[in-house]
Amino acid sequence: MSNHGLNYLIIGAGGTGSAIGMALLKAGKDVTFIARGAHLDALQENGLQIQTPDETLSFCPVQACTMDAYQGTPDVIFVCVKGYSLDETIPFIKRIANQDTVVIPILNIYGTGEVMQIELPGFLVTDGCIYVAAHVSAPGQIVLSGNILRIVFGVRDPEEYRPILERIRDDLQSGGATVVLSEDIRRDAMMKYSYISAQNACGVYYDVPAGGMQEPGECRDCFAGLNTEIKILAEAMGIRLTEDPAKKNLAIIDTLAPDMMTSMQRDLKAGKQTEIDGLVFNVERLAKAYGVSLPFYEKICKELRIRKEATGKYDPVH
Repeated sequence: MSNHGLNYLIIGAGGTGSAIGMALLKAGKDVTFIARGAHLDALQENGLQIQTPDETLSFCPVQACTMDAYQGTPDVIFVCVKGYSLDETIPFIKRIANQDTVVIPILNIYGTGEVMQIELPGFLVTDGCIYVAAHVSAPGQIVLSGNILRIVFGVRDPEEYRPILERIRDDLQSGGATVVLSEDIRRDAMMKYSYISAQNACGVYYDVPAGGMQEPGECRDCFAGLNTEIKILAEAMGIRLTEDPAKKNLAIIDTLAPDMMTSMQRDLKAGKQTEIDGLVFNVERLAKAYGVSLPFYEKICKELRIRKEATGKYDPVH
């Protein structure tokens, strides 16, 4: 590990990975992106272009390559892929990491770090989550549709704590990100999961963007109910949420542009692979495993399975 600065590798250069990379690049850190296809070609040829509400940022050149082409041993690996692509990162991480490398998954699906730790014995895998509205608008181009960039990460077991975690926090903060080195990452990650899971479940069930959850009525009540059920699940799992997720997440949803849709909703409409299993159906599985009843989730999961079987899609038939 260099005394002069940490070497960062970001697996996945979509909205999440690029937002994290933006903060590190603004701070002058050594960053390499793992990407593929036209997006990788654009990064290699023209660098990374990021449009924020306040400015257009251009980072050129940037270091970017495929997993196969990467040669090196990073100090820190941010894993920013979709849940369904997680498995392919495991053998890659085993090849490039050493015992000092810190792996920080930043995925929407709760418990990712714990799952990865089982597959990566001997490495430190934290848990983490992010609050950001960002997406790829074109190859090599990212749009941040809000000014929020809040990154939360930490170890599940205090005995695994390492001072390098503070260096990572400081590097991200020096690039303009708000960073929380969590003392209870299971709580904090579950709080984020309550929001993203409820928004996706409600959005796909009613086939509405954020505006559908902003107006008083059945849809908004469902969104609030889903958040309350996540709190019930968390308590069954031994996780004490110190904030009311329904109250907090209603306040968040009310700040969004009414036409805002989640990446999962956009992927569903485009016929792409999605994270619906980890973001929606996984809650139902956890509820069964921990012996709690979640009527809102049960209703939505049942209806989504019916739609999928009947039409091959999760959207309602209009």
